[in-house]
Amino acid sequence: MKGKELKSEAFLNETGAISRFTGWFFHEFLRPRFELREFLRQCFLVGYKSLPLIGLTGFIMGLVLTMQLRPTLVAYGVEARLPDMVSLSIIREIGPVITALIFAGKIGSSIGAELGSMRVTEQIDAMEVSGTNPYKYLVVTRVLATTLMLPILTILSDAIGLYGGFLGINIRGVMSLDLYINEVLNTVVFSDVVPATIKTFFFGFAVGIIGCYKGYNSKKGTEGVGRSANSAVVLSSLLIFIIDLVVVQITDLLGLN
Repeated sequence: MKGKELKSEAFLNETGAISRFTGWFFHEFLRPRFELREFLRQCFLVGYKSLPLIGLTGFIMGLVLTMQLRPTLVAYGVEARLPDMVSLSIIREIGPVITALIFAGKIGSSIGAELGSMRVTEQIDAMEVSGTNPYKYLVVTRVLATTLMLPILTILSDAIGLYGGFLGINIRGVMSLDLYINEVLNTVVFSDVVPATIKTFFFGFAVGIIGCYKGYNSKKGTEGVGRSANSAVVLSSLLIFIIDLVVVQITDLLGLN
């Protein structure tokens, strides 16, 4: 019983610390001076450097999804609906979530390890002594970069995934690219794209804020750096699923599904 109470207390303490850390982000974000150069550098590292992995994942996702759905649709005699189901599955749910999870694994761990290394080697302390605001320079820029870049990466991943679906259809059948695009555009509507895109901003923010929090508060030397990187991935992935669940419930209540 005592162990459960300690775990509950630790969970509440962690939740409160993350909440304070997030509030600190909004406080510093609204105050000048803005670290534009570092923000652009982080956008390049977070976005452009992640594109090959995200693109490959999206392509394989679309190809495999198409090949898996085809036998079932053929059995029910609705093979012609394959582009519709693939496009809706990728754009509404699979694309944003899978992209966010890959992003969390790559970027969340990278941010946690980088800031954790800076913390245990006292580089962050040196920045504070020199008069630089380390939170604004290190945290705000990275969180903004992840929040902005993940939606862009998700859109690109969705497009590449749809092309993978087109190739998957043509492995055992024949469909022109024009017909495939028309089928996708006739199926996907505004209410499918907007909620799926909006939630990726929250996914990106969660990955950035958790990775920065874990790294910024890293302790116990190099062992703590590894623990920070690992816990950043685990916690941000869990938050992605929670945010996705909440968004799905909200869109369902609003009649957007």
